[in-house]
Amino acid sequence: MKRLRIATRQSNLALTQTRWVGAQLQTLHPGLEVEEIHVVSKGDKVLDKPLYAVGGKGLFVTAVEEIVVRGDADVAVHSLKDVPGDQELATGMDLLCFPEREDPHDVLVTRDGSDLMSLEAGAKVGTTSLRRASQLKAQRGDLAFGTLRGNVETRLKRLEEGRFAAIVLAAAGLKRLGYLADLKHQVLPPEHCLPAGGQGTLGLEGAADRPELRALLAPLEHGPTRVVTEAERAFLKRLQGSCRVPIAGHARLFDGGERLSLQGLVGDIDGEKLLSASSDVFLKGRTREERIAEAVALGRGVADQLIERGAREMMRQAEATLARRQQLDN
Repeated sequence: MKRLRIATRQSNLALTQTRWVGAQLQTLHPGLEVEEIHVVSKGDKVLDKPLYAVGGKGLFVTAVEEIVVRGDADVAVHSLKDVPGDQELATGMDLLCFPEREDPHDVLVTRDGSDLMSLEAGAKVGTTSLRRASQLKAQRGDLAFGTLRGNVETRLKRLEEGRFAAIVLAAAGLKRLGYLADLKHQVLPPEHCLPAGGQGTLGLEGAADRPELRALLAPLEHGPTRVVTEAERAFLKRLQGSCRVPIAGHARLFDGGERLSLQGLVGDIDGEKLLSASSDVFLKGRTREERIAEAVALGRGVADQLIERGAREMMRQAEATLARRQQLDN
């Protein structure tokens, strides 16, 4: 291939990620021409409601994916945490490449450098994520949480304007944009806020039956990222988890990449109850395909542990609570 058309949203972060992918591929394939195909989704247009109220994170994925399905672009670049666990890719599409993962943690950003435990009682914390809010409420039930939508720059502006005492964002996006070093922030450890499945990972989606496209993207594939991401995706898929339920799943490699560990969590909307489960698998001596298969089995196994402990009922209750609150808001 001499020319690659990449579909992307138009936010600064989405364009930064897409241009990073394009630049990496041009370095790997000198002479490659890269063209951006810009997309605006409903999720980018409706900013006065929580994302779960207007269709969820899948809105971002579907709008970009449709361009590839139509043949107007060769590949879509997704923030993988925006690809819901209960959403199948379009027929014939596949996640062809996972570049090396950026920092998967969440970050608490404040104007004065306060950390989570030193925020004043009643302080307002901005986040779009039920997962983040549920876990942070479990740590600090005396804080107030408010919906924070918009691109990264808009969210940071609202913090500076004093609308929030703190906001919670993904470390990966802030690092890719070059903002994190200049912000007063606390990286939230997993025991305070377990990351979302796929957070920090870019997923490059394209047609499964295009071997020349797979070959073009193959040098950008990062094996360890593929392993941890497949575990997290399998966990989310087994739970049928969406952004309407507080769900977290975080996989890590230890012992020089020979041991894969996955921790999963399901919470209620108010952070009053959190279910967690974890498990490990050893990968020494396994082929690439065997490592991926072990990762998928691990993800399913951790999800099954949570299901046995009542996760499905908790998820139904969370959905019902959210529906009742939406009715009251309307």
